[in-house]
Formats: sequence, C-alpha cells, structure tokens
Amino acid sequence: MKKEEIKELSIHELQARVEAAEKAYRELKVAHAISPVDNPAKITKDRREIARLKTVLRQKELEAQGK
Repeated sequence: MKKEEIKELSIHELQARVEAAEKAYRELKVAHAISPVDNPAKITKDRREIARLKTVLRQKELEAQGK
C-alpha cells in the first residue's frame, strides 16, 4: 500500500489492517524458520508495512485526542 492510501483509512480500518499484517508476518517468520521462503525480502517488506500502518494509526489517534 502507498502512504496516500494508508492515510485515507479510518482508525478502525487501520487497526484491522495492522492485526492482519502482524498475523501474516508471524506466519511468514515461522514458515521461514522451518524452510526458507522463496523471497526473504518479503519479511523486511512486511515489517516495514506494519511500521507504516502503526505510524499513521498513532497519528490519527493523537489527532482524535486533540479535538
């Protein structure tokens, strides 16, 4: 997802995306520990995507508190 697409999501949608992304990331890490995955760069990509989602989620939460 692009940054612009992430910023358009609501808080609830972001929370759901974070949960789903974290679950997929954990499963990928377990699969990689058992046998190497085809594209190990996906692990890094997924971790960064989770960080982007969490960053935007936190910004939106702070904006909601400030109002």
